Amino acid sequence: MIKKLTQEEIDNLTNLKKGYAELTQVIGNTEVQILTLELRKEQFKANLLQIQQDEAKLAKELEDKYGNGSISLEKGEFLSND
Repeated sequence: MIKKLTQEEIDNLTNLKKGYAELTQVIGNTEVQILTLELRKEQFKANLLQIQQDEAKLAKELEDKYGNGSISLEKGEFLSND
C-alpha cells in the first residue's frame, strides 16, 4: 500500500536534505582551507629554518672576521668584547 506524504512533510524532508548538502559542502571547503593553511605553515617553517641557518652562517663569518663582540646596525659598528 502506498501512502501519500503531505506537502509539509515533503518540504521538511527537502529542507533537511538541502541543509545536509550545504553543510557537507561547507565542511569540505573548510577542510580544503585547513590543508592550504597547513601547507603554507610548512613553507613558512622552511623559510624560518633557512633564515636561521643564514643568520648562523653570517654570525660565524663575522665572528671569524671581527672576533667576539656585538654589532650596532644603527651605527654600523662592531664593539669587541676583548
